[in-house]
Amino acid sequence: MKKKVLIGLTLSLVLVSVPSVFAGGRTDRGGSREGTAAGGTGERVEGGQLRLGSTTEPVTLDPLNPSNTADGRSILFNVFEGLVRPAPDGSFIAAVAEKYTIEQNGLVYAFTLRRGLKFHDGSEVTAEDVEFSLNTAIKGGFSGLDRIERVAIEPDGGIRITLKAPDIDYLPYLTVGIVPKNNTDRERNPIGTGPFSISSYTAQQSLVLVKNQHYWQPGLPHLDRVTIVFVADSDSLLLSLQGGNIDAASISGSLLQQLDTSRFDYVPNYSNAVQLLALNNAVKPLDDVRVRQALNYGVDTQQIIDAAFYGQGEPSGSPLIPGLSRYYETSLRNPYPVDTAKARSLLAAAGYEKGFSLEITVASPYVMHVDTAQVIVNQLAKIGVTATIKLVDWATWLQDVYLGRNYQATIISVDASQVSPNGFLSRYRSDSDVNFVNFKSPAFDKVYDAARTEADDSTRIRLFKEAQRIISEEAASVYIQDILGFHAFVKGYAGAISYPLYVFDLSTIYKTK
Repeated sequence: MKKKVLIGLTLSLVLVSVPSVFAGGRTDRGGSREGTAAGGTGERVEGGQLRLGSTTEPVTLDPLNPSNTADGRSILFNVFEGLVRPAPDGSFIAAVAEKYTIEQNGLVYAFTLRRGLKFHDGSEVTAEDVEFSLNTAIKGGFSGLDRIERVAIEPDGGIRITLKAPDIDYLPYLTVGIVPKNNTDRERNPIGTGPFSISSYTAQQSLVLVKNQHYWQPGLPHLDRVTIVFVADSDSLLLSLQGGNIDAASISGSLLQQLDTSRFDYVPNYSNAVQLLALNNAVKPLDDVRVRQALNYGVDTQQIIDAAFYGQGEPSGSPLIPGLSRYYETSLRNPYPVDTAKARSLLAAAGYEKGFSLEITVASPYVMHVDTAQVIVNQLAKIGVTATIKLVDWATWLQDVYLGRNYQATIISVDASQVSPNGFLSRYRSDSDVNFVNFKSPAFDKVYDAARTEADDSTRIRLFKEAQRIISEEAASVYIQDILGFHAFVKGYAGAISYPLYVFDLSTIYKTK
């Protein structure tokens, strides 16, 4: 595999825009969205290729490296599969496993492996490969895998996973990619079982995926080849679309307005990530809950959606996406109605009657976050807070904001690596390595810990909702929306499906006549 440079360490979050449903198709916000192209006959054509533009690229091609970005995971979703994989409706289906049972009230998960399943290189998947992959992921510090007591190979060749404590909602953590045990260079030679394999990767240029001829799902994928073309920024993305250098790209509403709809179909799509004004709870004056609450009262979420997203978006008010409706606390859709007088009163009580200065650090490649920051600057001025925007490149944002936690505030969208409330809420635990807002709440820790070990379904849901209310009441950050972006396609493609997870399933996309 061709590869020149690999960029350094990063994280498990990032922003917007995954493919969803083509205009004219059906939409079900709680499950999948699937449709057909708004041009041509819609008749499917097998084979062909897609050139997909992207302003970011994977930090690692190793699925057992937990330090990838959400954009990287979105791509690798097509290359690697776990014992189970998420379905568009938020459930889980057997993948490397053929079937599974949950035993002892969630203490034990037993898997029968899919017979004859092959890796991209043609070798058969074995129980030893699964055991190796899971144990490597555990040692690597994957979120939630520290709750596994042991992974054992059954006499019949199955896999038996025993947890340290019962958890009937543990399947989301078992989507970690399965790799060959004897592959000693997973970074330069990525081998999985997914619908596509990686043919080549040239950093800052392109990543080429080709159809997996051994794929276990009959009829998938439809395309023979997908080339992900990396460009510098959103403007370059738009020019590449208009100039015919790429066939598809994720874009913001402002860029969408510049596309000729006679040439392009566009797909409105939720990011399945929460956009927020993240507040560093460990720095003054944001270490005072009254100040954080004041900022919440000063930010008009709907005005942001109207001004920066052409009125398209779903307010959240919670660190959990509304799409996880089973767990989402609906009372938090608007927990802090705009109230300038109350905001100023809270600031005065905290000793900031004359306001204060707030620096909002934003990664410049993401125009939707920059647009959001500009709206917020004007809103906060009304409560006496002088906000300024500091634009940085993505690498700087990762190093200074996410890893270094050296910032006051930032605009970002945070996704979850698992289709589970745990994926969104675990980062707020006081001792979490990815708690980049430095939120410390013994009350939250207690409720969250109880929720993640609770066997009763209704009680667990109640606890997760209470955990969200605590985060809101303590104003950990300002939660804006499940951000809406757009995926633009040159006319002649269809079949994209959306998930309640930040992934891009390329296997279902096909060309049309």
